[in-house]
Amino acid sequence: MSENSLLSRLDGIESRFEEVSTLITDPAVIADMKRYVKLTKEYKDLEKLTQATRAYRTLLSNLDEAKTVLAEESDAELKAMAKEEIDNAQSQLPALEEEIKLLLVPADPEDVKNAIVEIRGGTGGDEAAIFAGDLFKMYTKYCESKGWAVAVTSFSEGSSGGFKEVVFSVTGEGVYGILKYESGVHRVQRVPATETQGRVHTSAATVAVLPEAEEFDVEINEGEIKWDTFRSSGAGGQNVNKVESGVRLRYNWKNPITGETEEILIECTETRDQPKNKERALSRLRTFIYDKEHQKYIDDIASRRRTMVSTGDRSAKIRTYNYPQGRITDHRINYTIYNLSAFMDGDIQDCIDHLIVAENAEKLKESEL
Repeated sequence: MSENSLLSRLDGIESRFEEVSTLITDPAVIADMKRYVKLTKEYKDLEKLTQATRAYRTLLSNLDEAKTVLAEESDAELKAMAKEEIDNAQSQLPALEEEIKLLLVPADPEDVKNAIVEIRGGTGGDEAAIFAGDLFKMYTKYCESKGWAVAVTSFSEGSSGGFKEVVFSVTGEGVYGILKYESGVHRVQRVPATETQGRVHTSAATVAVLPEAEEFDVEINEGEIKWDTFRSSGAGGQNVNKVESGVRLRYNWKNPITGETEEILIECTETRDQPKNKERALSRLRTFIYDKEHQKYIDDIASRRRTMVSTGDRSAKIRTYNYPQGRITDHRINYTIYNLSAFMDGDIQDCIDHLIVAENAEKLKESEL
């Protein structure tokens, strides 16, 4: 895209930013929570684009002035300064133009949300459950390094360790936009602890990352929710078997796409505080319904471009962890590295960065910028 056509795409950006800046201070807008949240998100997106636009215009203006000086001035020192300014501006322009092009591509509105992550042991029995536990530790350490809060909602332990299933929420800035690349089947090749012959086995675990729904994202008739309470099991001293802190909800939800009604069952035993468990069970219910209702939107994205996110098909094998060779391979981008121990210790940012770059390239290709 030429700089003139790029500038034409930026027309009106600053005026819209000023308009939204005013709107989010309007009491009438603040009272309308759904509109306020939408405008606040638009403000954050426009703020980045406005800053980049202003920097771009300044750079182009400096370049024009320097070219004029170089053409019209006879003073050697001024000409040298102008030449330096031209070189500096021309070296900065390509990266700034790429940044603006990406900012002009509509962002996925889900990216700013918190996430609900579900890890389940797949094929491989006890070893799959152990691997699911390893993935949970990997994500926990990664989230800690990002300053994100992790809270386990529910889990079912494997007989030899790890988890048959573990569900947890991750809270922080732009969590879903980063963790969404982890959805899919993770395959491990290693000698299980239970293997006496020293043979390498292949096992798998599935990871599903869902955007956490906010209260106004979905409509739920809370009067139709059936609640049960029960005593939590597991570690926790005398309190565990005496207080009914665990909660179970049942809710009949009508699928707006198929018209069919299905019962959703959710349990939460995360804390010893029953009201908190109810609140977290409600959050999971909202997220479940939101995910179902937005599946058509997700499938549409997947059909239009070769996305790096395993949308629509959670059976897709995305990554292999080969322990004998200390190797991790991400099959979506043919990315292979040999730092498996560090990777399993939460050092996964480089792989995610490569996936984001590949995804952005697809977005630019789709938008023809």
